Parts: sequence; structure tokens; C-alpha cells
Amino acid sequence: MKIKYLLIVFALLFSEGLSAQKPIKLAVAGMTHGHISFILGRPDKGDFELVGICDPNQELAVNLANHFKVSTDLIYADLGKMLDETKPDAVVAFGSVYDHLAVVEACAPRGIDVMVEKPLAVSMEHATRMEELAEKYKIHLLTDYETSWYPTTAKSIELVREGEVTGLMRKVVIHDGHQGPAEIGCDSIFLSWLTDPVLNGGGALVDFGCYGANIMTALTKGEKPVSVTAVTRQFKPEVYPKVDDEATIIVSYPESQCIIQASWNWPFNRKDMEIYGVSGYIKTSDNYEMNIRTQGMKKAEEVTVTSEDVAVSEDPFAYFADVIHGKIKPEEFGLYSLKNNVQVVEILDAARESAKTGKTVYLNP
Repeated sequence: MKIKYLLIVFALLFSEGLSAQKPIKLAVAGMTHGHISFILGRPDKGDFELVGICDPNQELAVNLANHFKVSTDLIYADLGKMLDETKPDAVVAFGSVYDHLAVVEACAPRGIDVMVEKPLAVSMEHATRMEELAEKYKIHLLTDYETSWYPTTAKSIELVREGEVTGLMRKVVIHDGHQGPAEIGCDSIFLSWLTDPVLNGGGALVDFGCYGANIMTALTKGEKPVSVTAVTRQFKPEVYPKVDDEATIIVSYPESQCIIQASWNWPFNRKDMEIYGVSGYIKTSDNYEMNIRTQGMKKAEEVTVTSEDVAVSEDPFAYFADVIHGKIKPEEFGLYSLKNNVQVVEILDAARESAKTGKTVYLNP
């Protein structure tokens, strides 16, 4: 009898172990984002089962499905119908930033976890509504940034928290952008909303300003900014007639300052930053290379960082899967977290207002 009981317990434990490894049923909401290849072109790692892809533009959906060798049987034109028929565990959003709210409004009441491409929302009105829905229906709502996958980003945050390199952080300068979305070859469908002030919320200010706001919020563990001052330019009105293509944002904190330089006018792609403290600095060059210098050093030390050196997932979807499975609990103001990204939208809202009025915007404490 005891042996039979042990066998039953073993069988239950074994079945639970198998269920924990069962692929997450994943659906894609929206296909107009140029980063759609991140998920449709992702190698099958056994952690997800693609059950549906949805976009009102059926011609686009079919073309992309064929390009990435995805079955056209998975295509839907209506988001609600796809969710009800395929019953996914999770959804990734690859439409316009404006559409993020509609995705969460559809997924949250159905208990479906969501990850959107950066930024979280076009406005605080949208962001607040999304936060309310996520909390009410207890779903995960993550925001994906390329720099969240960077070992140098994770290492920089770790070093600032330890305080050994920089000491008290005083100034952070973050550069993000490229030559411009049209210049680097983004397709016309992507450009149609990326360069629209309603569907994207702005131009370079939103597209690349969000990176700096996201990282600074993580560095400060969600410290509330005191004020935001921004200046935008339109150096290429013939290319981007509706939105800015250049933005400089100064975010002031009680004891530090962040300067965000977001641009569609860099001579090349860049995502790098400088963190200065009272006793040293950290400068990242890209996702793996960084320089560190403290007061006791005559010159900077060049450091190469990999995911083996610091806790970071270089695959955002693997991170999403681990969050869904409960293997990872996102830090309250971590790079992917909801609280971080609501604050990002607040900073971007203030930056737009400052650029529009020519005045510094003070945030409520």
C-alpha cells in the first residue's frame, strides 16, 4: 500500500514537472511594427507555441506569414475573435503604440499576459488605464526595450547600486537613435504610424527618448523626477513633416540629473550612456563594451561584459516566459516593469509639454 502511494505521488510530481515545461500558448496582436521579425523569426526553443497572429491588414499578415514560414491558418483580422478561439496564455503586441491600450483592454479581462514593444503607451491617459486593467485582472504587463537585453545595461545598474565605482550618482547622459527610420529602410507601413503624432505619440522624442527615461527610472529605483525640460527640432521636415526628429530632454531629480539625447539624425546607430558619480564614471559603448574609471585610476579600464557575467536575459521572450512561469519576479521599477514604464510615459508627456510651451514642466511629488 505504501509503495502504491509513493508511485502515485511520484506520478503527480512528474506530471507537474511536465506541465511546468509545457509551451506557453502565444498570440501576436498587430504586425505593422518593424520588429515583428523578433518573434516571427525567432528560432523555436520549445518555450512558446504560436497559436494566432492578428492584423486588420490581411495582405500584410499573409505576406509576413509566408516570409517567416508561418501557417496562414493562424491569421485573424479580429483581435477578440483570435483570443476567444485560440485561447492564448500570452500576447505580444507589434502594432502602433496607440494600439497598445486596445490590446490590453482585450487581453486583461481574459486573464492573458501581455508584452508590448516600447514605449508602454502614447500618453498618461492610456498608461493609467492600462495599469488599472493589469492590476484589476492581475496580469503581467511588460514593456520590451532592446537595451533591457544588454549585459552592459544590467552591469551598469548593478555597479550604481553597489556604489563602488560612481559613489553617489550625479549625472547620466544617454544617447539613443540612428540616422532616421526612413533613412535606415523602415517600410512604408511601419513609417505610416511611427511618424504620426497620434499613433506614435511623437517622433524621435518618443521613439528614442523612452530608452533613457526607462534606464534612469531603473537606476534611481523609481525616484520621482522634480522637473522635465525638453527642446525638439525638425531638421528634416521634408521627411518627417508631422513630428520631431531631434530631442534633448533634461530630467531633474533631487540629487541627480539625466540628459536624454534622442535623435533620428545620428550619423550611425547608437545606444550608449555615461553615468557620472562623485567618485567615478561608467561609460557603455554598446551591449558588451564599457569603460569604468574611479578616482584612484589614472585612466579608464575597458571591460567586456556578457550574460555570463551578470544576471540578464538576452532574449526578451525567454524573460517573458520566465515571468509567466513564476521563475522571475520583475523588480518593482525594473526595466520591463509596469511601474517603471508608467513613469516613462509621465516623463515623455512632460517632455512634449515642455517642448511645446518652451517652459520647464514640474511634476507633482
